[in-house]
Amino acid sequence: MSKRLFRVYRAASLALAAAALVACSTASAVKPIQLSPLTNDDQTFVQLREAARNNDAARAAQLAAMIPDYPAPSYLEYFQLKPQLFDAQGHPRIDAADAPALSFLKRYDGQAIADRMRNDYLVVLGARHDWRNFDEQYARFVLNDDTQVKCYALESRAAKGENVADAARALLVEPRYYGDGCVDLITALAINRQFSADDVWQQIRVAYEQNQTNVGAKLVDALGNNRPDPALFDQAASTPPLLLSRGIGPDPQSHQLALLAITRMARNDPAMAAATFGSVAPSLSSPERAIGWGTIAYQAAAKQMPGAVDWYRLSANAPLSNPAYEWRTRVALVAGDWTMVRWSIEQMPPSLRSQPSWVYWHARALKAAGEVVTANQEFESISQGFNFYGQLAAEELGQKIVVPPKTAVSDAEVEQAGNTPGFALAQKFYQLNLRLEGNREWNWPLRSMTDRELIAAAEYARRIELYDRAVNTADRTKSEHDFSLRFLSPFRDIVERDAQSNGLDVEWAYGLIRQESRFIMNARSEVGASGLMQLMPGTAQLVAKKIGLGPISRAQMNDINTNILLGTNYLSMIYNDFDGSAVLATAGYNAGPGRPRNWRATLPRGVEGAIFAEAIPFQETRDYVKNVLSNTVYYAALFEGRPQSLKARLGYISPLQ
Repeated sequence: MSKRLFRVYRAASLALAAAALVACSTASAVKPIQLSPLTNDDQTFVQLREAARNNDAARAAQLAAMIPDYPAPSYLEYFQLKPQLFDAQGHPRIDAADAPALSFLKRYDGQAIADRMRNDYLVVLGARHDWRNFDEQYARFVLNDDTQVKCYALESRAAKGENVADAARALLVEPRYYGDGCVDLITALAINRQFSADDVWQQIRVAYEQNQTNVGAKLVDALGNNRPDPALFDQAASTPPLLLSRGIGPDPQSHQLALLAITRMARNDPAMAAATFGSVAPSLSSPERAIGWGTIAYQAAAKQMPGAVDWYRLSANAPLSNPAYEWRTRVALVAGDWTMVRWSIEQMPPSLRSQPSWVYWHARALKAAGEVVTANQEFESISQGFNFYGQLAAEELGQKIVVPPKTAVSDAEVEQAGNTPGFALAQKFYQLNLRLEGNREWNWPLRSMTDRELIAAAEYARRIELYDRAVNTADRTKSEHDFSLRFLSPFRDIVERDAQSNGLDVEWAYGLIRQESRFIMNARSEVGASGLMQLMPGTAQLVAKKIGLGPISRAQMNDINTNILLGTNYLSMIYNDFDGSAVLATAGYNAGPGRPRNWRATLPRGVEGAIFAEAIPFQETRDYVKNVLSNTVYYAALFEGRPQSLKARLGYISPLQ
């Protein structure tokens, strides 16, 4: 029986079956991890954490005094110290006392919380320009994952006479992470002339392009004596048509203000910006015109406007933001212009161009031009990656997707893994639903583990039902693997039952759950989605009504049986609406079915499923679709025991008729 006929057949009995399923006991399912009821001390500790996050030092001290013997002494102390280093707005206090931080770092040396404290202290030292002590602490900073701290590190090197301009340009690509440190770096590099005025203006434009207006306004001071008239700058940033109506003067500053004005106008109305720019562009140099068309095209591409590709063709060799470079390549892919795909990627900064996505599409462009040997070399360079583009590259080389051999570990190794320092504290935090702190403590010891030790730790996590840690930990192995842990499949009887009754591949259901919740039973998103399949309350009620359940409570919605029943039904409904396209249905599950329908309507021609996925305008949904379908292929290889094709699942997306 075909899937479509099966779905029609089972619809008649769906309401009765659904009612029976919800009525049945969940005893057959794996028992979820229960959050322990919070004691009074636990509640005080959680409040202390919140006071620390708000940098409320007085409140933190008051709360900490109420639980002096709480069984997480390092965090009890950290939550008191951290708000002493920052003010209520999150800016570092340059007059903060050093002794408490240094004492803390000494006593908890080598622990995860010490590295967290070192991160905070480095921001203070950088703000002070205390480079001697900064360098000493920075050399011991393990995670080094804070853009602000990296900016201060470059500023320290520049203060010693080192030229760091190229390193700074490579780092300074996401203004939302700049904080005080990167603004300080840009200013310092402008003062010592490692950054030109054009470099500073480029940073200002990128900040305003990304709507980081506070950062952009602060960067004006980095222009020093070349600062524009404040009234003219405000016009460019706030009322760009007014500034451009005055015409563009011959001086460089007028040109830069015009480009900023076009950047701002394009964010609101790319078509109007293009019309306006067409009239003023003759007053600009050829490189400046390319910059203007690039920022207009970027905003147009993000809004799926058909003119984007033509405007982007006028942006060759322009210095663009990373998102603008990426969107130039995406619109070229949708247009089927492989020549443009190639030169667009080749003009990306090296750090961006080396990402697997752009290596893959560059190789595809080479292949389209007949340069098969070079293309295959590029495919080969990423084909070992266990990800969307690694899988596609392997298929370009004629290989189907398989799971690597399983490395088995003994019960003794698993038991030993359970005694890893930090794991007990992590579990305490998970019981308090403090996942950030729990993940910090769990992940810290993983850095030095061998692949075999990681697999043992992942298996330990599985046995204690910390399924997200099992997946995350197994995901880190390099040469020895256990994909049954990477692609965990708990609640198999429930998922198979509901996927099959809805005419869905069980591997697709698992691929989606893995991406949605990582099997965290009490997962709750910032927008209110909950449960294993992360259903929004309104969606859950709508689906429940359609399948005959009637109104359901929040507790029912989060019950494993009901959540999976509703989620698989919802996915099936979207799948039917999109004529069996896994790409469109997966996008619809994440962003709502109306959006992929609109995106499809803008297609100028039919495209590969991979191109459609790459050109989704929402980053969250774009990554989501790629990850879900990549997951699905590995689950299929595990469940079916045979090689799989990602390309076949992605299919081909035709424009709406």
